[in-house]
Amino acid sequence: MIAGMRTMTVSLSPQQAIRIQQAVESGAYASNSEVVRDALRLWEQREEVRALELARLKQAYSEGMASGAGRAMTADALLAEFKEKVRRRG
Repeated sequence: MIAGMRTMTVSLSPQQAIRIQQAVESGAYASNSEVVRDALRLWEQREEVRALELARLKQAYSEGMASGAGRAMTADALLAEFKEKVRRRG
């Protein structure tokens, strides 16, 4: 065992256990633990991205709220506004 590593017992579905076994048997990973550690690293990366996205959404929401009152707009009026902007740009 690598220094600082901790042993845990986890339950996997039969399909998950087979996938791990196949990954090791194919030579892609040296051990079951290596497969699980790689999966956890990917999960951690995904969680970091989610946290960044959430922070960006909160910032955008705060900026939107601080920008003032909204205005009522129909889809037709919005489309007409876009077309007018395009027309002015040439």
